[in-house]
Amino acid sequence: MNIHDILTYLAIIHEGNWDEIYKTIREKKIVLDEETIQKELKKLKCKSVTIMDEEYPEYLKEVCKPPFVLFYYGDISLLQDRDRHISVIGARECSEYGVNATKKIVKDLASEYVIVSGLAKGIDRVAHECAINNGGKTIAVLGCGIEKCYPEENKDIYKIIKENHLLISEYPGKVLVSTSQFPLRNRIVAHLSKCLVVTEAKMRSGTSITVRFALYGGVDVCCVPYPIFEESLCNALIKEGAALVENGNDVIDEMNTRARKNIF
Repeated sequence: MNIHDILTYLAIIHEGNWDEIYKTIREKKIVLDEETIQKELKKLKCKSVTIMDEEYPEYLKEVCKPPFVLFYYGDISLLQDRDRHISVIGARECSEYGVNATKKIVKDLASEYVIVSGLAKGIDRVAHECAINNGGKTIAVLGCGIEKCYPEENKDIYKIIKENHLLISEYPGKVLVSTSQFPLRNRIVAHLSKCLVVTEAKMRSGTSITVRFALYGGVDVCCVPYPIFEESLCNALIKEGAALVENGNDVIDEMNTRARKNIF
């Protein structure tokens, strides 16, 4: 019995609930039986990487409540080079402007950077899709079980990412969607990259939660500007110091500028 199997087993029986996994480890509340563990592990269709494994990225250990286990399909090596990751997020109910801005920025970045997002409807889907269509790679972070596509309308792109890119979740099997799980998903989306790009969002939104995680973790935040007559989280963030970006080169320039400042 090894630590990888034990942690994966705990994540399965607790359905990825971080607090319950931690509580079980801290209080040693469970009797571990090799046969029982192996029986549960054999039910897994996907692969898993634990916080104790060599493949687990060091930078993820700095996240608030770092995932004990990531269940995944695809190329796990895509997680390794955080400097080549850019997270692109935004509104589920997005405008044509937001869609076009996302397409323009991701098209400029896709050849050199891995695009990270949350596979939600709206901007997330556009970001994943545009990266794929432009020959790039993408990482999708789910807020539900790894075997469950939510929303169902994204099933087509879910399958493409699962087979040719990287699909990850801290929730095993078909764990159902819960409102408490999306903020936790957002902390991973924020920390997988050195830069977070917001292409469209309202003031009160899930995007604002992801931005808070990014700022807490020292991640660069870039935003697409919006007309002054529209309520926009992007404009509010720009006022507070986020970089205003109009294309992919602006994003790269901002990342390079911040990198030089950190050196000196």
